[in-house]
Amino acid sequence: QVQLVESGGGLVQAGGSLRLSCAAAGRTFSTYVMGWFRQAPGKGREFVAAITRRGSNTYYADSVKGRFTISRDNAKNTVYLQMNSLKPEDTAVYYCAADPFPSNYYSDSQYDYWGQGTQVTVSS
Repeated sequence: QVQLVESGGGLVQAGGSLRLSCAAAGRTFSTYVMGWFRQAPGKGREFVAAITRRGSNTYYADSVKGRFTISRDNAKNTVYLQMNSLKPEDTAVYYCAADPFPSNYYSDSQYDYWGQGTQVTVSS
């Protein structure tokens, strides 16, 4: 098992930046594929980004491609989401997720472990 705790959310103006962090408790962090998802008010949870175990490959939703960057530091048991050029439509609760063998990186149903979420609000 792995326990996940997100941090770094907040209020930012459109065009600004935030960096989210997700710290994992456990010795086997490097064996998990890590993902970021978000849920806006009244909407379902949607995929944002994912990164493979060693960080060799990354995947992004079209809506964030070129603006967001996912990375991980296995020595620190932490995954990051650098968010630049933020837009009001990026406003959501952001969740990190982990799974050792997700068959579909883009689907939230494939991840077994979730953090509690961190709120990101982008004002216009």
